[in-house]
Amino acid sequence: MNRTTLSLIAAATALAAVTGFAVVSAPGGGTTEATAGARTPARMPVERSSLLCPAPSASDLAETAYTSFTPAGKGDADASAGAGSADLVATDATLAAPDDGKDKDKGEGEKDAEGSKGRDKAPGKPVLSLKEPGKPVTAEANTAEAPALVGSAEGRLAPGWTAQQTTKVTAGQGRGVLGVSCTAPDTSFWFAGASTAKDRQDYVHLTNPDDTAAVADIELFGEDGALESDAGEGITVPARSSVPVLLSTLGADSAEDLTVHVTTRTGRVGAVVQAVDEQGGSDWLAASAEAAGAAVLPGVPKDATSVRLVVFAPGEDDADLNVRLAGPTGSITPAGHETLHVKAGMTTAVDLEDVTKGEPGSLLLSPVSKGRATPVVAALRVVRGKGAAQEVAYIPATGQVGGRATVADNRAKGSTLSLTAPGAAAEVRVTASAGSGGGEPVVETYKVKAGTTLAVKPPVPSGLKGSYALTVEPRSGGPVHASRMLELPEDGVPMFTVQTMPDDRGTVSVPEAEQDLSVLDD
Repeated sequence: MNRTTLSLIAAATALAAVTGFAVVSAPGGGTTEATAGARTPARMPVERSSLLCPAPSASDLAETAYTSFTPAGKGDADASAGAGSADLVATDATLAAPDDGKDKDKGEGEKDAEGSKGRDKAPGKPVLSLKEPGKPVTAEANTAEAPALVGSAEGRLAPGWTAQQTTKVTAGQGRGVLGVSCTAPDTSFWFAGASTAKDRQDYVHLTNPDDTAAVADIELFGEDGALESDAGEGITVPARSSVPVLLSTLGADSAEDLTVHVTTRTGRVGAVVQAVDEQGGSDWLAASAEAAGAAVLPGVPKDATSVRLVVFAPGEDDADLNVRLAGPTGSITPAGHETLHVKAGMTTAVDLEDVTKGEPGSLLLSPVSKGRATPVVAALRVVRGKGAAQEVAYIPATGQVGGRATVADNRAKGSTLSLTAPGAAAEVRVTASAGSGGGEPVVETYKVKAGTTLAVKPPVPSGLKGSYALTVEPRSGGPVHASRMLELPEDGVPMFTVQTMPDDRGTVSVPEAEQDLSVLDD
């Protein structure tokens, strides 16, 4: 038997093993001929998830709460359902941005070697360690030196694993509530709504979860296109470390509205923008959903005093968009802002003022011409309050809930859940988990009318102690987009933060495979 035939036999054996696994693991446990012959890929739970949380704040007044949670799945009530782990540990360091001139005479390889020196040690004790699905765990950090966190979940704790970082700064620069759902590492991120204006200090935080250095590029796009600068090129993020980069150091000119594009040359990072307004407070700006011809920005609070829309078209074509506000009873067109023209490669911003007029809503962007849908990324800058008592939060365009979406760190008071059905009506099930310190889960079902936004005070676990998580699962109807607003007022300032709720990607498609022994024919 020649080497080719042996290789083909090995390949066929491996293929058979994969096929057998897919059949045995098919939903419902069936191994019938119909199951084996199914052409639609099965949805299987992921076996590993990764999350990154940025360094919370440099303020001595910062108080940070971390929450880690995995929704309960089928079979989790059985103690023998299988093992799992979900740990968040501190990075080795949160480093100063590498654009201070110290490394200018070094090559990229030299910076990598120096930056990674001493970073091959084993991770320390977890800051948060989740032991079971369905019940959140929490931790606190009340120090300006709190580091970024990196972590992974495996086994039954991996599907839908989420972590929330909520920081409250009561005074000084960066005052406000800064909330962020910890992000998965990736190689590309878009942020619409950043700024290098004189009253802003915006940082993009780059966190590397891996044991080798990553190299990232940061591009800035204003109203006239790309800002000319090479300062954002080749930024080294050492292994298991985080680097904050002040955006104003990457371009000579200040810009009121910017779109930030983070990409990696090598490795992967987590990225999020910390937007600090000297007068309006601060919050985290999460990445926009992947560029698409339409966008949904859910959860504008009813008492918003100012709403600013920032849109960017990353391709080579201009975008013409319809602008609608989906409120409690239907969709309307904001007066004077029926359509929006966005030039290719340029950032366009429009002030919608108090567009909600006392009612909660969500902004819907759609192509003017259905036959020509130019992809865009977008975000909203939302202000509540006025003068010295105002506070800001950001709502990026977000993907639909899909199969399931979860947000952690909800309190007994102060949470508002927004559900938007941009097309057909929908019905969703909302589960309030057990509390971190005690309490029993509660389930509610909500119906969302077509083209509307339903803003509700979400269910609260019975006997709640501590904080809890909310899980949204569509049951029927059209796509649903969701967000959660968390209010933590302080001394008359309506401090708040908004987290969008895209699909948790807790499952993955596993295509069927068939044995084909004809490949063994010589």
